[in-house]
This record gives sequence, C-alpha cells and structure tokens, in this order.
Amino acid sequence: MKSALVCGAGGFIGSHLVKRLKREGFWVRGADLKFPEFAETEADDFIITDLREPVNCRAIVDRRFDEVYQLAADMGGAGYVFVGEHDADIMHNSAAINLNMLEACKNRTIKRIFYSSSACMYPQHNQLDPNAPVTREDSAYPADPDSEYGWEKLFSERLYLAYHKNYGMDVRVARYHNIFGPEGSWRDGREKAPAALCRKVAEAKNGGSIEMWGDGEQTRSFMFVDECLEATTRLTRSNWTGPVNIGSEEMVTINQLAEMIMGVAGKQLDIIHIPGPLGVRGRNSHNDLFEEKLGWRPSQTLNEGIKKTYPWIERQVELMRGSNAP
Repeated sequence: MKSALVCGAGGFIGSHLVKRLKREGFWVRGADLKFPEFAETEADDFIITDLREPVNCRAIVDRRFDEVYQLAADMGGAGYVFVGEHDADIMHNSAAINLNMLEACKNRTIKRIFYSSSACMYPQHNQLDPNAPVTREDSAYPADPDSEYGWEKLFSERLYLAYHKNYGMDVRVARYHNIFGPEGSWRDGREKAPAALCRKVAEAKNGGSIEMWGDGEQTRSFMFVDECLEATTRLTRSNWTGPVNIGSEEMVTINQLAEMIMGVAGKQLDIIHIPGPLGVRGRNSHNDLFEEKLGWRPSQTLNEGIKKTYPWIERQVELMRGSNAP
C-alpha cells in the first residue's frame, strides 16, 4: 500500500486531499494544529502538532512516504492577508514550516514532496488592469508581490527549488489561484470571496442588500476544490518540477461573482460597496504551461462550483441561526 503525508490536513484543501488519497487506496497520515472543522478526518493517522517546531516535523516524518503534500501555512482571505496586522506571523510561521519540513524529508531521504505556493507571489505591477492581468509563470520576475504573504510564498518556492537542485529531491511547486468549495472557512475572518459572499447572500432576506469591499470591478478566477486536487496529484506524480499555475481561467468581476451566487440562491439583492482591503486589481490563472506539460485543463465552470458550495454554506448559516435561537 502506498503512503502519503498531508501537512495542513486540518485545513480546507488538505482535508479534501486526504479524502481523495484514501479513495485512491493510500495509507494517509495527516498533520496540523487542528482537526478539520466541518467533517471527521478520513486520515488513517492524524497528528495534532505544531510544524513550526523542527522536532515535530521530524516526528511526523518517521517513515518513507511515497508522497508528501506540504499545504500547511498561515493564510486567509483579503481581510486577513492585506490588512497588515498579521504580516510578521504570516512570514515567520509559514517560512518556519517549510524550512522544517524540507529538512525532515531530506534527512529521511524522502524524494517526492509537493508545495502549494500561491498566485499572490506574482508582481502587482502586472495586475493593475482588471481586464488583462499577466500571470504567466515566467512573469514572476522582477519580483514585486503585493503582500508579505506573497513574498513568503516566493521565498519558499526558491527554497524548495534549492533543495531540488542541491539534494536531488523531487519537489513539485504549484501556484494556487483562489480555491473554493464546501467545508472551508466561511465566517472566521479568513474566508475568501466565494465563501464570504455565499454567507452574506445566505444571511440576507430576498430584496435586501449585501456589503462588498471596493467597487466590485476587481477581477479574479476561482477553482473548485475537486479540480485543484486533480491538478495537484497529476503534478505530484509527473516528472516535472514546476512552478506552475493551478487555477481556473474563467475570470469574473467580484460583482459578477455576487450576481452568480444570488442566481443560485434565487435571491435579488442590492450590493452596497464599502471601503476594505482588496489586493491587486486583476488576477486570472494562465494555464497553457500546465496543459503543455501535463495534458490537462480544468473543465468545471464557476457556476457549477457555486451550485455545490452555496447549499453547504446556506446550511451552516441555518445551523448557526438555530444554535442562537432562544
């Protein structure tokens, strides 16, 4: 039986990845500061541990795993990453995890390790035009991320590639673009735009209104979690290192995203635009390199993903209301 280690298995993508690997017949160990919040973990072994400590990383890497997935990071949506209040924690915590995990895997002679970087590492000067953002993989330099979160991701990319070059480790580096789906953060301050807007629409009465940061004309693309996992496992098991984008090319404005969610919910709501943290003006995944190297592109539309995500968040809102009822 093949074995896999998933770091960050208590998080959104990590918990879904554990489920996928189990369906494929892997023995899976998960590691995180916490268990998944919204469903029981399917990991064969789940260790609650702090990966910022080297001794803990050595403890979880106590055998030869066929695949290691390093998803653990200090992260969140715009309300967490772009406000400036968490910059030191974001950089220190995530960098420490990556330094420790790479060293632990090197010392166990584990070769195959996947690292989840982020589209936030792309230069902000290439993302000023909401209609024509540039996120080709070769556009990363000269470096100019718009957040300390992006700078840490860029550093860690280079760290993994250095271990590949110096120690012969088969690292795989992907740049995630806004992954969403059920069982993710939706009200804790770390949620991203799809979950936040699904929550606001679910909480609003038909004919009412929701608030949105900025004018809503900033653009993004959003990838459903199942397609992210397909791309992640394809890259991990390939003979190519990356870095490569993993995301959707279906770019929408945040206003359009909100209208799509309203359509799924069957509600007509006004949008009230308010000041708030925004990030870059435009961002979209560029998938030509992934298709060239691995022969695959995502096929699920954003609307299909929202139809799977909104009912789950609507249910969470209903449960929350029920628990607060007198």
